[in-house]
Amino acid sequence: MLHDFIAFDFLRNTFYTGLLIGLIAPLLGTFIVVRRLSLLADALSHVTLAGIAFGLFLEKKTAITFITPMYGGMFFSVVGSIFIEKLRGLYKAYQEIAIPIILSGGVGLSLIFISLANGFNTDLFNYLFGSVSAVSYHDFISILVIAIIVVVLIFFFYKELVVLSFDEEHATISGIHAKRIHLLFIILTALVIAASMRIVGVLLVSALMTLPVAASMRIAKSFKQTIFLSIVFGELAVMIGLVTGYYFSIPPGGTIVMASIFMLLGAISYRYVHKKVQKWGNEE
Repeated sequence: MLHDFIAFDFLRNTFYTGLLIGLIAPLLGTFIVVRRLSLLADALSHVTLAGIAFGLFLEKKTAITFITPMYGGMFFSVVGSIFIEKLRGLYKAYQEIAIPIILSGGVGLSLIFISLANGFNTDLFNYLFGSVSAVSYHDFISILVIAIIVVVLIFFFYKELVVLSFDEEHATISGIHAKRIHLLFIILTALVIAASMRIVGVLLVSALMTLPVAASMRIAKSFKQTIFLSIVFGELAVMIGLVTGYYFSIPPGGTIVMASIFMLLGAISYRYVHKKVQKWGNEE
């Protein structure tokens, strides 16, 4: 693989893109999990799928080519995130209902546009489950820009995001613009989900945003350590997925998810064994 990595541009694009996705997906995923919004990623991924299908429909049925499936997915995902925030404000006593509403709409639009685009094909399959060879240099640059934006904004609004994640009422009383920060956060999540679809696949990206976080929460001793370990687990999962996907000629999304699950099981087992050892040490 090292020889091919040097010889082929698409492998380098995929590898560098994977590193970026392994960084920003668990980074945002930590805040998503802490805020108990894990299903948010699923909802936005289905909306992103609708945008991808819309882009494929335009490519096949019209002369419009500047709206690529990737940009279509990003646009739909951002719009979906804004609608979720609006619905959360409309149903203040039942804010969680906003997520299944948008998820259902995303599924419905996906089916319509997929049918109009003459059903499933190789391109759509790559978007659904990821591909080792589908990442172009243009895709890499787009994801690099998104990664820089995400990291910079998380750095500058870290304190506000942490306060909002653990105590939204206290954040509002403290003068933090909760609605603006949450809208910014949910838009960043939408962009990360859309950016991750080339590597992980749009239907599996939510796993990369939650499974590494779930694993790190079992062994981390602080919130910052949870973020760090989540990124480490995310990077490992992406690298394992890309290597196995390359050698076995299978979509990397599935192996990335399975690697994340094994890491989660390992973290759970480690915590269990650690508690048992501590218990035996105290008894002695």
